[in-house]
Amino acid sequence: MRGVKRVVAVFAVLIVALIVLAFVLENQQDVSLSFLGQSTRQMPVSVFVVVALIVGMLIGPLLSVVVGRRRLVAK
Repeated sequence: MRGVKRVVAVFAVLIVALIVLAFVLENQQDVSLSFLGQSTRQMPVSVFVVVALIVGMLIGPLLSVVVGRRRLVAK
C-alpha cells in the first residue's frame, strides 16, 4: 500500500509540474507592475504569478499557525 501511495504522489507532482510548465510557456508577455508609485522592470507575467503563488503558499500556513496558537491560548 505504501508503494501505491508513493506512485500516486509522484504522479500528482509530475502533473502539477507539467501544468506549471505549460502556464509559464503560455504566458511570456512582458509586463511591468505598479503599486503605490513604485514599478517593477519588465518581466514575463508568469514570473509575477508564480512568485505570488509561492508567497501565498508560505503565508497561508504561517497564518494558520498563528491563529491556531491564539485559539489554544484563549481556551
